[in-house]
Amino acid sequence: MYTTIRIHPILCVILAICTISCKEVNEISNTSVVASAHPLASKAGLSMYELGGNAADAAVAAAFTLSVVEPSMSGIGGRLQAIIYDPVEGINGIDASTQVPQNYDGTSKDREGYRTIGIPGVVAGLLKIHEEQGVLPLSKVMEPAISYARNGFNLLPGEAFRQQAAKASIINYEGTRKHFLKSNGSNYEANELLVQPELAVVLERISKHGRDGFYKGPVADSIVADFKRHNGYLTKEDLENYEAKTSKIVKGEYKDHEIYSLYLPSYGAVTINMLQILDHFDLKQEDPLTDIRVMRHAISKAYSKRRSQKDSLELLLSKDLAKSQAEEIMNDLTTESIRLDADPISWYSPQGHTSHLTTADSEGRIVSLTQTIGPNMGSKVATKSLGFLYAVTMGGYLGDYKPGDRANSHISPTLVLAKNKPVLALGAAGGSRIVTAIVQTIKNHLDLEMPIDQAVERSRIYPDGDTLLIEAHPGLNIDLSILDELDSLHIPYNLQEQRGYHGRINAVSFDRQLGKWIGSSDPDWEGTVEILAH
Repeated sequence: MYTTIRIHPILCVILAICTISCKEVNEISNTSVVASAHPLASKAGLSMYELGGNAADAAVAAAFTLSVVEPSMSGIGGRLQAIIYDPVEGINGIDASTQVPQNYDGTSKDREGYRTIGIPGVVAGLLKIHEEQGVLPLSKVMEPAISYARNGFNLLPGEAFRQQAAKASIINYEGTRKHFLKSNGSNYEANELLVQPELAVVLERISKHGRDGFYKGPVADSIVADFKRHNGYLTKEDLENYEAKTSKIVKGEYKDHEIYSLYLPSYGAVTINMLQILDHFDLKQEDPLTDIRVMRHAISKAYSKRRSQKDSLELLLSKDLAKSQAEEIMNDLTTESIRLDADPISWYSPQGHTSHLTTADSEGRIVSLTQTIGPNMGSKVATKSLGFLYAVTMGGYLGDYKPGDRANSHISPTLVLAKNKPVLALGAAGGSRIVTAIVQTIKNHLDLEMPIDQAVERSRIYPDGDTLLIEAHPGLNIDLSILDELDSLHIPYNLQEQRGYHGRINAVSFDRQLGKWIGSSDPDWEGTVEILAH
């Protein structure tokens, strides 16, 4: 093996008993679990379980909390995609992606600022999940997020670093300066208290008035007035007419398991295509070098289909296509990747943004939810009287869109079932490495038969043009003989030492023998897992 396995202290006892078994999956678990990108968000989800709430309550509480405590990655000015499993109702999805305003003229080439901002979807998406699935009052579910905004929280080092990295842009926007720089113009440091009273007021209005607390009334009026002053596109009608939609579910197969994910605006079809290519290989029986080479070309072949998702969905999901792609890999492991100048910026951005959480309750409900504001700190814009950042939608970062379009992205929350019973739910943050992180984790868990913590922690790869990027930060020891073999095959590669570059997974897996949900939060980030035993 070419990796060193590191066990997260919080999970070591639980993960020691994680096994993969052929026994029938129990319908009822003796645990509820939440894995998210921030300890306070995970605790917010746990508190809902302690109050008698279900997975929907836990997910909404954790997601609103992430909007407060990890503002560089996601927030109520952004977009959201979620896949939900209910033991009675089955699988459904939520599309709350940002939407292009009706008066967008298609001329914006900006990378940040007001003219990159579409209609926010996170609030509508979270409220739809709560209304359709939750059991606790919305006021109770939003209580943790409101408290952290009103009373403050201590910045984690990663969040402080990301805000500091965006300072050159932050200083250009009055509202953002107010909310994310101190009075002397300096950034907040790690462990300093960040209080967001304006954001607390917005969240309180949502808590009391639901959808109308954000898309109508004083909050909407403030958004529209701010955008008029700064030549933005958002209007009162855009906000009032926005709605979270029910997503189209896409399905595939991998290693005798059913894979479910979301169609556009999510990249679930690409995720499934990649897995169905890999389904033709038994990588457990192969050496690590073959694993790397097969994975590299499966990624490249699936990613070459990103532009065809809308017009060729049936083909992209077909086993025949995956078989032919796999045969091409078997016959030629030297194919080079090609990058097109017309590809969206986000397809190759080195920034690994976005936030993901996964939660499952003792009754078998699951929510896998990804939310984002785009690149680090999104559009860099925050309205002075409101206190949250808006996502980037227009300007070429995600692609070219017309009015009414919804922003597509690599977001791909995913469910894995065996014999119609859920055994794994996961998603990732990390820009274009979201899909590849999800696929490699599933491959590690199901094909290589690794416990979920090891599957998440194992070193990942990513083909960047013709160069293979290999995750190799401290703690992940790469077998130098593999590098020698890559050299002998004239395969260019770089060892990637940046933590989190290859995506950050938050997953839950079902221990079939013990009837327990087990969570895993990627050790490359600052997230945690919280578990409630029943």
